[in-house]
Amino acid sequence: MTASTSVTAHAGSSTPADPAQVCAAWAATGRFADYVVYERDGRWTFAADAVARIILTGTDVSVVTEDTTTSRRWVDEPGARPVDALAEAVAALPMADWQLYGWVGFDFAAGHHGLGSRVADDTVLAHVIVPRVELTVSPDGVGGGVEIGGVGLDDDLLAVAKAAADIAEANGRRETPHIDIDSDPYDYRGQVAAAVSEIAAGDYQKVIMSRHVDIPFAVDMPATYARARVANNPMRSYLVSLGGIETAGFSPELVVSVTADGQVLTEPLAGTRPLGRSPEEDAAAREELLNDGKEITEHAVSVRACFEEIESIAEPGSTAVTEFMAIRERGHVQHLASTVRGTLRQDAGPWVSLSVLFPSITASGIPKAPALDAIYRLEPKPRSLYSGAIMTASSAGELEAALVLRSVYAQDGQAWLRSGAGVVEPSRPDREFEETCEKLAGLAPYIVAAQHGDDGAVDAGEAL
Repeated sequence: MTASTSVTAHAGSSTPADPAQVCAAWAATGRFADYVVYERDGRWTFAADAVARIILTGTDVSVVTEDTTTSRRWVDEPGARPVDALAEAVAALPMADWQLYGWVGFDFAAGHHGLGSRVADDTVLAHVIVPRVELTVSPDGVGGGVEIGGVGLDDDLLAVAKAAADIAEANGRRETPHIDIDSDPYDYRGQVAAAVSEIAAGDYQKVIMSRHVDIPFAVDMPATYARARVANNPMRSYLVSLGGIETAGFSPELVVSVTADGQVLTEPLAGTRPLGRSPEEDAAAREELLNDGKEITEHAVSVRACFEEIESIAEPGSTAVTEFMAIRERGHVQHLASTVRGTLRQDAGPWVSLSVLFPSITASGIPKAPALDAIYRLEPKPRSLYSGAIMTASSAGELEAALVLRSVYAQDGQAWLRSGAGVVEPSRPDREFEETCEKLAGLAPYIVAAQHGDDGAVDAGEAL
């Protein structure tokens, strides 16, 4: 059903729920096996209960509806690329009007840059759904709670929304176990040193080296999302459980945004300093960032590469840098940020834009193909969703892909964090390691362990 209602405080609670808490409470009910929570411009969308889904692997693509499953092997087709298989599957959806939500993994890029052999045949490259339940939640400026609207709101979900503040308050009292982000068991410094040597040899100009941090306990993703959102100010945030992978995260930048009228945009961030220590230290770090030759070089080459990528699919003369080297604050760090825009050519479109701009230059490297090859060679753990994208797209031609960084991940009973830093020839392994710690500090202290048995926390399912 379509509904619109305001929710303030639950009976017995003096604190109204916020949108992140409401969406987290819905996710925690266990009612939905798959869901995507996506925050954009002060409005949250909760998408669940798929009426159709598309699953793209290294060899096959499937369109699954309630009545049928259609699969085909795309990899053997002449000149086939992952993006073409995905676009064709989207075109085959059995409904005329649709909104897609889901994720694109890092390995989606391999087949577009001659590295398809690096990816196992059964690796899932993308998983997206058309939801039956699609609810929006935004702050209610009048009542001090939230405004809920959309399709699929029923009395059970409304009851959970009303209890969301109580659930978040109880979960907020749970202890956050320590996660060791300061050790280097996978020799990240050695990976950075190897990359610096390859850059000095002329193999590529820049690469983002990332490191994997194991979490020695199961994670309560909804509770973590609700708690950590308070401490972060992302470009986009998300809470996802889809295809056996879970993530909660706070994206600092967009990989790509395409509007219905063909305007394409990317927003590279490159160059980092800590934030939140003290006003004086933050100001000093900002000044240092704006004057650090290594950081400025890293940012400038990233912007130039993004410009060239958009220029390759845009109308001649339409590509422009509309913001350059601004400071953007994201959680516990501050970045140099720019915006590059263009108008898509008639023969391009949202899916072509995704393939050209994905993965983000600021999460892969320059030139992109040799940088991706270096990532596959030098990083000991596969990236999975890290540096991929949480995306939404519509039948009207819109598409948005948020870069998956500053996130916690879980799959097959294992949970982990991941963080990276841009490596150029002047990079120092110790400083790049320190930068990853600064980024991890924005999330690690807020991760909530999954509980077993009666721990006194409020279970969202109880509200049902």
